[in-house]
Amino acid sequence: MIFQTYPADGARFLQREKDRFANPVGSTICQSTEVLLEGLLTQGGEHGPGMAEALEAIVKIRAVQDFAPSQAVSFVFLLKDVLPEFAAAEAPLDLDELNARIDRLALVAFDCYMKNREQIHQIKIKEIKNRADRLFARSNAPFDTVINPTESNNGDGDMSSLKGGTN
Repeated sequence: MIFQTYPADGARFLQREKDRFANPVGSTICQSTEVLLEGLLTQGGEHGPGMAEALEAIVKIRAVQDFAPSQAVSFVFLLKDVLPEFAAAEAPLDLDELNARIDRLALVAFDCYMKNREQIHQIKIKEIKNRADRLFARSNAPFDTVINPTESNNGDGDMSSLKGGTN
């Protein structure tokens, strides 16, 4: 069901290719989903062993892909359709409790998604600053001086240090 949230060609590849080196995304999703299913059905629930890592693995993948936030974490709610079948076979669980566990897991998934997106944006910002710094270095005008002219070497706030052009 998670693979069906991808475009048709991608979903076919993710499902068909079983080699974890040729298809690391599909392999990670399969392994992590298994951990999530087992964890939700046990006494530990969404706090069981390996749950955080399994959730993080799937969400990290989806955070770098072209998913809207709601689409990126929607896979957690798909568990509501699948788990009742497993719960009946494995151990009797109250359906309301199972749904509550899934809802809490979805909230954790959203927090995880936002954390990963924040990291991605910080990397992009750093790269933009590095590029700008390199451009200003080529023109002999330090990036910090242009961005904060009042903090130039002479400290008087004038832009005389920028008037000379390149050396």
